[in-house]
Amino acid sequence: MTPSRYRAVVETMASDIRSGRLPPGTRLPTHRRLAATEGLAVVTASRVYAELEAMGLVNGERGRGTYVRDTTLSPGHGVEQGALGADVADLNFNYPSVPGQDELLRRALRDVAAGGDLGALLRYQPHGGRPRERDSAATHLGRHGLRVGGDRVLLVNGAQHGLAVTAMALLRPGDVVAVDAVTYPGFTVLAESLRVELAPLPVGADGTDLDALDRLCATRRIRAVYAMPTVHNPLGWVTTDAHRDRLVEIARRRGLVIVEDAAYAYLADGAPAPLASRAPELTVHLTSLSKSVATGLRVGFVSAPRELVPALERAIRVTTWNTPAVMTAIACRWLDDGTVAMLEEAKRADALVRQSLARDALAGLPFVGHPGSYFLWLPLPDEVRADQVAGALATRRVSVATAEPFAVGHVPQALRLALGSTDLEVLRSALHTVRRVVDDHTGL
Repeated sequence: MTPSRYRAVVETMASDIRSGRLPPGTRLPTHRRLAATEGLAVVTASRVYAELEAMGLVNGERGRGTYVRDTTLSPGHGVEQGALGADVADLNFNYPSVPGQDELLRRALRDVAAGGDLGALLRYQPHGGRPRERDSAATHLGRHGLRVGGDRVLLVNGAQHGLAVTAMALLRPGDVVAVDAVTYPGFTVLAESLRVELAPLPVGADGTDLDALDRLCATRRIRAVYAMPTVHNPLGWVTTDAHRDRLVEIARRRGLVIVEDAAYAYLADGAPAPLASRAPELTVHLTSLSKSVATGLRVGFVSAPRELVPALERAIRVTTWNTPAVMTAIACRWLDDGTVAMLEEAKRADALVRQSLARDALAGLPFVGHPGSYFLWLPLPDEVRADQVAGALATRRVSVATAEPFAVGHVPQALRLALGSTDLEVLRSALHTVRRVVDDHTGL
């Protein structure tokens, strides 16, 4: 077969998908049937589908086949924050806010401007933050169950930057990290960028399958495990003391580093102590003020074993030199004067209200989530395609994410609903729209 023939098949199928002649959700012929129909070798037919998938036009699903994607959906099926119209209900990206935050910022800017060290904010800062700022962050972590000295805490530009500098400091191309089969997309994108392999672990209702982790470590050289034990994103679990102790035991016995993501942990009142408090010698703990205060306040905190601090500081220097001093000054002022604690309390109350609305609207559906979190996971029957449901919702001005960006390996049919970005009346209406559309597609 000539290259022009292969290219013609790709271009014809791409044109048929974009024009609607092959509508979203269409199941395409098997590789063998496509090969027979088009006069291709089977390996070439596989290349055709691989190229169409790379173009974002189809999705291959293990054991089910290859399906046409809904190209009206944004890449990642809505998990990235996009340019949504003013009349679109955003249930794909969380940027929770409570009344009065703009006035808090106005006052904070005035206070910073009136401060005696204003000139210092115009200069380079130490890579991990000034000592008194690191002490403020350490005190904040202590309120959430992690007692650590400021010399082991570094300031970063949000939790995603913290993940990036952690990966740069700890991992090398080809390293293998164990992760939940459904996990935070920011870490999967980071791993792909750094050429780090992710090994998916089965997940249950209450946490990671730790027996599977132990078996994996017996057969492969695993460098680290990425975990979200407190308000997992997107599954919402808060794992038990026993589960955390078992994870630490496996990590110690197998020589793993634990990367603990606590971005949403502030929402869980009375949660067990973090992994870093149980195994401080092998855990890097990350959190930020993005969700508890504001997504625009790009200040996060990394707590690490003392011997890892120099490598983390080097990674901060390479990526951004230091967290912008004005933002750090505002963040630490709010840590010290109780503003962050007040906002965390307000957002815990807000999340409970939003979860209650969601659970009322979706009653009877098999959703998964923590009763005080800002998101829900909504599994769909195997015969229902999540991208079709998301596309139908998009036509009704409701934006949601499918499971695709959250999945490592097999992609389940599910939606992830973010609850923290719209006002309550818009949220209530959007959730009822979700319910109607899901019922329409599942025949309920």
